[in-house]
Amino acid sequence: MGKTSVLEDNKMRSRPMGRLLFGMALPLALSMLVQALYNIVDSIYVARISTEAVTSLSLAFPIQNLQIGFSTGIAVGMNSLLSKSLGEGNREKANRAAGNGIFLMCIAVALFMTFGIFGSRPFYAMQTDVAAVVDGGSAYTSICCIWTLGIFVEVMGERLLQASGRTIYTLFTQGTGAILNILLDPLFIFGFEPLGIAPMGIAGAAVATVIGQWVAAIMAIIFNLTRNPDVQFGLKYLRPDREIIRLILSVGIPSVLMMAIGSVMNFSMNQILLGFGALGLVGSAVFGLYFKLQSFVFMPVFGLNNACISIVAYNYGARQPKRITGALKLTLLTALVLMLIGMAAFLLIPETLMGFFASENQADAAALVEMGSVALRTICLSFPMAAVGIALSASFQALGVGIYSTISSLCRQLLVLLPAAWLLSLTDQINNVWLAFPIAEVFSLLVILILYRRIYKNKIKPLYEVQQ
Repeated sequence: MGKTSVLEDNKMRSRPMGRLLFGMALPLALSMLVQALYNIVDSIYVARISTEAVTSLSLAFPIQNLQIGFSTGIAVGMNSLLSKSLGEGNREKANRAAGNGIFLMCIAVALFMTFGIFGSRPFYAMQTDVAAVVDGGSAYTSICCIWTLGIFVEVMGERLLQASGRTIYTLFTQGTGAILNILLDPLFIFGFEPLGIAPMGIAGAAVATVIGQWVAAIMAIIFNLTRNPDVQFGLKYLRPDREIIRLILSVGIPSVLMMAIGSVMNFSMNQILLGFGALGLVGSAVFGLYFKLQSFVFMPVFGLNNACISIVAYNYGARQPKRITGALKLTLLTALVLMLIGMAAFLLIPETLMGFFASENQADAAALVEMGSVALRTICLSFPMAAVGIALSASFQALGVGIYSTISSLCRQLLVLLPAAWLLSLTDQINNVWLAFPIAEVFSLLVILILYRRIYKNKIKPLYEVQQ
């Protein structure tokens, strides 16, 4: 009787769906928007230098995406095992999960640091021979990779806090890091003579970014040591445990692969765009800026998606099909509204949005705004379809069919997008390349609808039949 009462009182089971979904999604969306703010601020200031500088940041995106992918993947795997162990009351296993997560983090950090020292310049040189892009980009990427420990420790520390239910502290760490980045960017990019800071150009953006990450990381460590008694740290827990590592990687590797797909897509699209020569440099800059702008539309939707996953998973276990479909419908409707608002902004004021990133060189600024406006108006046509796809894909992960998410992501970012972009580039009209995005979204949505129909028929519909 007591167990039933607890279940009935659980917010996942009884709270009104709107209040439940939005209450869970808001902190997640805010957290994601704070992360997106890092790249936006960097780009706004760097754009004042030149279009080549913006292109350098765009070409750095695949590497930064992999950093986030590896740090998040390891942290999510560790978080999953740690939460399960705490739920079982197994403190020893929870501590070993944290220790082995830190061990895996150290390996990943060493790999990125090695790339930062030896691989940054070759990475840029293989993409372009424009000296300004290679010099600025390799400097930016080297700094971000050599000092990558900051972002890894920040993400790891935040996931440890989340695993023990202390999510409020992550808002402090992320908010502080973002504010510092905003304040320090102009100081290091353009210099500040009263403090003896010389202009560093695009490298200054990297310095501001890593300082923000390191401060957030230090705060995460302090919060864990002083406010998180559920996890104990010690050298003995760092000893590699094959089974613990396997369990962490079994959860973390899919997350890494999803980010890796995005990095491959980004790298390949840049190669297609750079094939247009000097015009391609502008195209690559526009491509990178589009991703930064669209993050303010997509991040709230991904926050909804993550909240919906938890709600659907719980109610599937509780055999509550009406709450499963109710959560999916509300997520879909809200995502559609958000995407339509974003599409309206991209259609109506693209010149204003791209104008934030225009350089002081009037010719460069005009070319960036002109091409960027066409790109935003074209790509945003895919937003409503993306809203439906993202909302329905929550059911894939929640109901244990993660492979469906991978299939839909592959269709959207690799299997359709890249071939379509390459074929459209053969028209010798760079603006035609942007049509690949809505084309890929149409195919992706068709695949998602087919997969959702299968999962509804096999997993959700039988719950209704049992109730009848």
